[in-house]
Formats: sequence, C-alpha cells, structure tokens
Amino acid sequence: QVQLVESGGGLVQAGGSLRLSCAASGRTFSTYYMGWFRQAPGKEREFVSGISYYGSSTYYADSVKGRFTISRDNAKNTVLLQMTSLKPEDTAVYYCAARRGDYSSSPDRYNYWGQGTQVTVSS
Repeated sequence: QVQLVESGGGLVQAGGSLRLSCAASGRTFSTYYMGWFRQAPGKEREFVSGISYYGSSTYYADSVKGRFTISRDNAKNTVLLQMTSLKPEDTAVYYCAARRGDYSSSPDRYNYWGQGTQVTVSS
C-alpha cells in the first residue's frame, strides 16, 4: 500500500509557473506507475501526465504537452510536475495517483490517490 501527499499548489498569474510535488510513503514506490490528474469544478477528473517506474517513459495530455514536465525520484519517493506557461484553463485541483501495472489515462485504473492540491491561474 502507498500513501500520497501533494503540495505546491497556489495562485499564479497566467504565464507563470508552479511545481507540484507528491510524496509517497512505503518502500515499494518504484513498483508503482505514477500519474497526475486534475479536476475542475463541474468537470470530470482528467489525466494530465504519467511516468513509468524508473522514469524512462512519460505521457502527457495534449492540453499540457510542451508546458508540463513530469519526473520522479525513487530514492526520495517523490514525483514532480513542473508546470510552465500556465493558463486560466489549467485551474483545477491536482491529484497524484499510483497504480500497479503499466500506463493508463483512466482514473479508474489507479488504486491510490492523494488529497489534492489547488492550482488557480488568474487571467
């Protein structure tokens, strides 16, 4: 089992940057595929980015490709999401998630979730 805690959210102007961090408990962090999702008010939770066990493969939603970068440090049990050129439409609660197995963009495929961190981008 793994517990996830996100941090790094906040209020930023359009065009600005934020770095989200997800700290995981447990000694088996490297055996989990990690993902970032977001959920805006009134909308479904959507996939943002994912990273394989050792970081060799990364995936991005088209809406964030070229602006967001996911990375992980298995020695520190941490996964990061560097967000640049932020837009008002990036405003959402961002969640870190973990799953056994390979890449998936479906929230239903993820077994463990953090509590979320709010990102607000003002225009």
